[in-house]
Amino acid sequence: MISERTRNGVRPAETEIRQAQLTSDDVLNDAQNFSLVLGGPLYQLLRRAHLSDDALMMMRQRVVVIALIAWLPLLVLSAVQGSLLNKVAVPFILDLEVHIRFLVVVPLLVIAELVVHQRMRLIAKSFLERHLIREEDLPRFDKAITSALRLRNSVIAEVLLIVIVYGIGVSIVWRQFTSLSADSWYVPGWLGGSQLSLAGLWYSYVSLPIFQFLLIRWYFRIFIWARFLWQVSRIKLALVPTHPDRAGGLGFLSGTVYAFSVLVVAHGAMVSSQIANRIFFVGAKLPEFEGEIAAVAIFLLCLIFGPLLVFVPQLSQTKRTGMREYGTLAEAYVRAFDTKWLRGAKPSAEVLVGSPDIQSLADLANSFDMVRSMRMILVTRDAIVQLGVALIVPLLPLGLTVMPLKELLRYLAGIVF
Repeated sequence: MISERTRNGVRPAETEIRQAQLTSDDVLNDAQNFSLVLGGPLYQLLRRAHLSDDALMMMRQRVVVIALIAWLPLLVLSAVQGSLLNKVAVPFILDLEVHIRFLVVVPLLVIAELVVHQRMRLIAKSFLERHLIREEDLPRFDKAITSALRLRNSVIAEVLLIVIVYGIGVSIVWRQFTSLSADSWYVPGWLGGSQLSLAGLWYSYVSLPIFQFLLIRWYFRIFIWARFLWQVSRIKLALVPTHPDRAGGLGFLSGTVYAFSVLVVAHGAMVSSQIANRIFFVGAKLPEFEGEIAAVAIFLLCLIFGPLLVFVPQLSQTKRTGMREYGTLAEAYVRAFDTKWLRGAKPSAEVLVGSPDIQSLADLANSFDMVRSMRMILVTRDAIVQLGVALIVPLLPLGLTVMPLKELLRYLAGIVF
């Protein structure tokens, strides 16, 4: 959690005084406590229920409890009402979407919290360790950190998420767009095809809201992440055009996208289960969903890579400045080198072989090449490939609906090799 200095409520005037008196140690202390997931009402509730600790451990307990609440009652109620194995076109036991949603996707959403916490908790600290924040800008950087943590811990924000889930997610999105238009265990034909069964009531008002809340809570956290990066990008960072990471010193941010791989796998599994249900029970074909799959891929790319684009203006300016300054330096050096070694001005006792001038010329050329190859976008090809694979892998079993397993494996082998 954030330090005692920022956790206590203070008036705006007092906050300004404290910000003005900040030291590097104060900011470092707050930066060490930066986490996108280690806070909020749900987190506090899980701690009080002994389902989490200060480091988001006890993950197995959380997964089991959520499954017991969201999935097990559906199994029991479906068995009681007779729609577990038959009696309806889509019995509970054959509903892949509901099983994957609560036994695969929800656990992945929980696991993603631990992965993101462990891989991103030192991000704010890295800005300080790499001396990217100037001394005079420490108050602004600390303000960005405390603002992000305050939003993460907001009770009002999570209450609004619950309102969105019940007001839009369940009553509009699920009922009108994503629910199966077939005789199913949650809307059986014997109730007229429009009323929810007992299992359907639990699904609609308990299980589905739990899933949707966990999902949009992740979107909210990524919004906090994007907002934090945007605020940091408004600070004049001490970028170095010749930094070996070829990103002015911000290369460490490129690695943050890997922390969201589990979240991408969860989306892939979610989409795969929805498509599978429509193929098996509605008679749809896999090629009909190419547009939906592409839309999800584009959405995830924008969601995860989009926040990093806020640094493009500063990186572009740093590269332009570096090209100009190192170009001027190179011009002066090569002219001096040319005059000394090619125009007869070199001392008679000095030999070219082994001269430090040659090494300096090579070092200068390397520095200039470093500036010229500096990236203005903190997105790497490897990151795009990894997230693409994370999305596609859960969708691969759907290929069996259009070609035999042997042909599918041969096709995939041809792509890889």
